[in-house]
Amino acid sequence: MAPLRRAASAAAVLLALTGLFLLVLSPADAATAAVEGGELRMKQSDGGYSYNSTLAHILVEYASAVYTSDLTSLLKWTCPRCEGHTKGFQMIEIIVDVEKCLQAFVGVAPDPRSIIIAFRGTQEHSASNWIEDLFWKQLDVTYPGMPDAMVSPISTGKFSIIFLRNTNEFEITCSLYVFLMLQVHHGFYSAYYNTTLRHEILKSVQWAWKTYGRLPINVVGHSMGGALASFCALDLSVKWGSHKVQLITFGQPRVGNPAFAEYFNEQVPRTIRVTHENDIVPHLPPYFYYLGEWTYHHFAREVWLRETIVGNVVTRNETVCDCSGEDPTCSRSVYGRSVADHLEYYGVNLHADSRGTCQFVIGASNSAYGDILQFDGTIILSRYPQKRYPVESI
Repeated sequence: MAPLRRAASAAAVLLALTGLFLLVLSPADAATAAVEGGELRMKQSDGGYSYNSTLAHILVEYASAVYTSDLTSLLKWTCPRCEGHTKGFQMIEIIVDVEKCLQAFVGVAPDPRSIIIAFRGTQEHSASNWIEDLFWKQLDVTYPGMPDAMVSPISTGKFSIIFLRNTNEFEITCSLYVFLMLQVHHGFYSAYYNTTLRHEILKSVQWAWKTYGRLPINVVGHSMGGALASFCALDLSVKWGSHKVQLITFGQPRVGNPAFAEYFNEQVPRTIRVTHENDIVPHLPPYFYYLGEWTYHHFAREVWLRETIVGNVVTRNETVCDCSGEDPTCSRSVYGRSVADHLEYYGVNLHADSRGTCQFVIGASNSAYGDILQFDGTIILSRYPQKRYPVESI
């Protein structure tokens, strides 16, 4: 009975904490959102940007191609996934962080005529392993235009729950942090900003503009790659203007709190988040409207793919959701427990072609391109000679 008593005590503590959260939070505490009628309300604006189904069907093929582990075939755009709507794509650079199992590429597409930046999602033995590790961890950051993004805490402390594996017991230690600021998921933020990815991508965009002219930019990604693509699109929009950048992600998780979501909506208005049926990942990290600014919150706009079956007729629906980011009539209307729905969008497979640990293959001949460089656990295959110089402001 002792474990049951400890569990009951822990539950009481959690209930007390929830009550404390609700007492501390108020609409005045959140400059960008408020809890009204049991739902978190945010300013809604689509910036005049609408969903283009044809474009989404094209870009999902790039989100699939970036999972290719044969870097030679990917570099020359001869891989099995490098066909269909993506024929004629000219690769500029592939960046692989071997240690962190990250991969992205930059190139120029003939249709739509644009720069394509694609990020790969996780490449674990199964998506389930990564999903289990998708836990709450936020990092306070500052972006231009957010002068109040780094507000000092009005109280300090620690809240943690330690689950003891193979037992029914758990320990809880708690006090309270109160932050009224823009917050993002630490792991996703670091994977883009604190690795080689960002530097190489910005450098490649700069080279592409000098070579092909100032083409628009399409940023795409699936799963964790969608989270990285989001930070990349925000980075490019802040640096070079939102009119240059479009973002489409597939099955991406939440990446920040409501303040971040609203800021993102303003900075990257040409954004579509595609979700599929009962895909589990768009439901993570969890959304709790009663936590106000402390919860994770999707940015707009969602397009929900689902099938309806009436008799022998299967209808594929593409529902354009509202601009709140958390439309209760779209993916939030289902439980979201499917890994299978996470690995396929528009009939295209979105997972690694080699299972298990991160594996990359480079052929002996890559004469079509300028450089293959390895440093600090990163492999770079580039069309132009590599130089370690600061990205210019253009």
